[in-house]
Amino acid sequence: MKVPGPDHPITITANPKRIVITVGGKVVADSTRTLTLVEASIPPVHYIPRSDVDMNALRRTDHTTYCPYKGDCSYFSISESGPAGANAVWSYEAPYPAVDKIKDHLAFYPSKVDSIVES
Repeated sequence: MKVPGPDHPITITANPKRIVITVGGKVVADSTRTLTLVEASIPPVHYIPRSDVDMNALRRTDHTTYCPYKGDCSYFSISESGPAGANAVWSYEAPYPAVDKIKDHLAFYPSKVDSIVES
């Protein structure tokens, strides 16, 4: 486990805007309680509470990854997207203490959804 610091900063802040994610013309996430995680030089990522995501539109996959700063990562596919939606959504279900705010949140790959609108 690595701890964020000056050489690899990670910040998590409440996003005051509404985030709406659509796939196939259907809203799969709609939240005003999104967290935005900024990690080193990686583009910001919106983490949406599971309660604001249509979990019926997702299917858990066997795919996993590991981040030394955040922990083990689980993935979901978006059912309505077919192969294009494979592993389109990820979640750190037991994140390391430094990023524990993202527990019970999901993030979406922008390239695997129709839109992520921030208003």
